[in-house]
Formats: sequence, structure tokens, C-alpha cells
Amino acid sequence: MKHRSMIVLSLALLACAAVASSATGAGHGRLFQFRGELIAASSTSVQLTVEGGNRPALRTMLGQPQNQSFTIGNGTEILIWRKGIPAVGSYSDLKPGDWVNVNVRDRAGSSLADLEAKPAGIIGDRVHQPDAAMPLWLYVGTVAGPQSGGHIALHVTAGNRRALRSLLGQSADQTFTYSDDTIFLLWQGKVPTVIAASQLKAGDRITVRIRARATSSLADVEASPARHVGDHEPGNPATQN
Repeated sequence: MKHRSMIVLSLALLACAAVASSATGAGHGRLFQFRGELIAASSTSVQLTVEGGNRPALRTMLGQPQNQSFTIGNGTEILIWRKGIPAVGSYSDLKPGDWVNVNVRDRAGSSLADLEAKPAGIIGDRVHQPDAAMPLWLYVGTVAGPQSGGHIALHVTAGNRRALRSLLGQSADQTFTYSDDTIFLLWQGKVPTVIAASQLKAGDRITVRIRARATSSLADVEASPARHVGDHEPGNPATQN
């Protein structure tokens, strides 16, 4: 009887090990995180306007439209964040206009098509864009030269009221910061395409959007990485607050 109990215990331990191994394996691969505003959700996919992401994700977006669709599978976990607390939800809890993160793990070098076809691991719905409560500082101007090293040289010609106020008594030539999370968009008509910072050309008209505290100095704003840089953005962005 004792021998039989030991066999049953061994089999149980092997089963637990197999489950643990499977769970660990599910987390393998490079993380590709896409962040943006939700357009629509169904039981099989989510469509969003990509506004940011980590470096591997944004690299796959180069030359691609800003609106993309990602797959929901049986193993996809949907987390609904409310007041900093996550709860497991379903696709029906995802509402257009919500700010969502889509996490997909895959091999390094995966294409955007590969990532969109693979079910997301986690989709996090945070409702509002992080730091959206912080004021928008929007500068419009022309690129002063090739961009690299995390800085954008800009000859400022316009901006929203807050941005222009920060420039009182200052030169129109300023340098702003970008990071791996900054998204760069080239507008051709009304269609935006994701580009790299290095594709900005001297003389291009661009918009630089930064979120920072209302009490920030110009130096503080310039040290805060831009959330969004638009090349040849249509309309009059300077009217935004």
C-alpha cells in the first residue's frame, strides 16, 4: 500500500512539474508591447491606434499604418485597471477610446505580421492614458538638422498657449528630448505612417507633444521625453491644449 502511495505521489509531482514548465514556457520570448487608444474589440481581436510601445514593438511598426489589429486567443488575459487595481475581465469590458497595452511575446526579429497573428499574452485596459492629467506642451516648428542621440533640434514657429509662454524671452531655437517610447509619425494627407527619428529631415514641419507638470520650466519640459512627434501633421495642432 505504501509503495502504491509513493507511485501516486510521484505521478502527481511529475504532473505539477509539467504544468509549471508549461507556464514558464508561455512567458518565453521577447516582449513586444504596443500602447494606444482602443478603436474596437471583439472576442478574437483588438484594434488600436498605436501611440507608443517599447523599442522592439516600435521597430516592427516602422513604415506601417498607425492603426493595427492584434489577436485575442484562449490564453489571452485581459486585465481591467481601476484606481491602480487590476481585475480579470473580458473583451466586452474593453471600450473604444480606452488606453490599452497589448503584450505579445515572440522570438527576436519577429515581424509585425507575426506578432499580430500570435495571440496576445496580456491586454491591459487602463481607461486613461498615463499622465494624461498632466498638461500638454505642444511645440510646432521646423527641424533644424538630422536627429539622433535622443534629441530633436527645432526652430519653434508656433505652439499651444502653455508652450509659447515657456518661450518668452527665450530663443526660438530649442532642443527637445525623445526616448524609445516616443512615437514618430509621417503624415501623407490624412494617413499617418510610423517612422524612425532618423527619417526627419532638415526643414520638415513637425509637432512635438510633451506631457509635464504645469509648473515646469522650459528646461524641465525639454528634459521630458516627447510622447509624440508628427511630421507634416495636417490641420492646426497649435490650437490644442
